[in-house]
Amino acid sequence: MANLIQNEMMKLLARKRIQVVGIIVAVLVLLFTYAQYKQVEEQREKLGTTDWRASLQQQIIDIQNRLGSSRMSDDWREQLQVSLKQQQYYLDHNINPTEPGAPSFVRMFVENSSDLFIPLLVMIIASDLVSSEHSLGSIKLLLTRPVKRWRILLSKYITLLLAISAIIAMVGVLAYLLSGIVFGYKGLNTPVITGFTVEGGNLDTSQVRLLAQWKFLLMDFGLVWFVAVVVGTLAFMLSVLIRSTAAGMGVTLAALISGAILSNMVSSWESAKYLFMVNLKLTNYLNGVAPPIEGMTLLSSMTVLFVWWAAALVVSFVVFTKQDVY
Repeated sequence: MANLIQNEMMKLLARKRIQVVGIIVAVLVLLFTYAQYKQVEEQREKLGTTDWRASLQQQIIDIQNRLGSSRMSDDWREQLQVSLKQQQYYLDHNINPTEPGAPSFVRMFVENSSDLFIPLLVMIIASDLVSSEHSLGSIKLLLTRPVKRWRILLSKYITLLLAISAIIAMVGVLAYLLSGIVFGYKGLNTPVITGFTVEGGNLDTSQVRLLAQWKFLLMDFGLVWFVAVVVGTLAFMLSVLIRSTAAGMGVTLAALISGAILSNMVSSWESAKYLFMVNLKLTNYLNGVAPPIEGMTLLSSMTVLFVWWAAALVVSFVVFTKQDVY
């Protein structure tokens, strides 16, 4: 098995997919760093102060003004009301929710990338792990080796897990190193509030607690890694079922984009909570953001994703071990 995994890793590195992912991440981090720097500078010029309390008070005023609009949908109004209560909680307890520094940037970047950008990076790796063998004509040669099919597929899947872990680590390291040049590297022990829950449009603060930011980041990265594994496994399944890499990537891309759209539109479609793409934003539960559908929780979303992961894995192994490649 070790030799099989080594062989798959060599093929993956030879296709330079990991290197391409690293370049994409570095470019995006630099763009986001510059955008956030310009936003901070613009806010300082607008308020005439660097005091975070003044900035938070202005955000509260802006939300209150937006709530005064009569054209706003009920779902969006509810989300704004929850956000308003959260901002007021930060202000009342004298806690800066956006403490400047590389750790805060990493948290923001990872949370905003968890449901689309990082899954897309994983898709680049997972979509052709098996289908590329068909397109290159090497699948027959691969299966003539005196190794059982399930072991060959398992080595490919373990390679995928290693690649996903490398991508998540790459995102964290590059985001920390590059953003720290602008914002500094302090803030790992900054207190972060978690434990907000939303029930019936009301913000529950009874379970709120403070965590050091490095602990919160570990929780964030754990949830993002889990989401990436689920999406990677689904893309891996499509790579087994569909012999065209482009077609597999197209299906995965369509599912991810539709999920991003559905998350803002499915509040009244209760059965949509069983779709994997509606449950990808797990980090929102740590921040107390209202779920897409009332009643969804971190445990329920992780359970739904686990079922999709298990089903995709079973289908992949059953089809690969039985399909006729000749």
